[in-house]
Amino acid sequence: MSTLDSLVPGESGIIVSVGGSGALRHRLLDMGLTPRTAVRVERIAPMGDPMELYLRGYRLTLRKEDASKIEVEKR
Repeated sequence: MSTLDSLVPGESGIIVSVGGSGALRHRLLDMGLTPRTAVRVERIAPMGDPMELYLRGYRLTLRKEDASKIEVEKR
């Protein structure tokens, strides 16, 4: 297993767990980043942060610091 921030554009995976605590964890879950959700990295900004994800039929931009709290299983 790895974390979401370690995926490169074009790679996809299934969310296994969402870490963090308090408001951060609730915000991630509210955005649809829940366990057993398929997610694909679309692109990463030129300076390396943030990253654009595709999940549940929409695109989401997420900072790498927040993505590092999400464990994924690569597909």
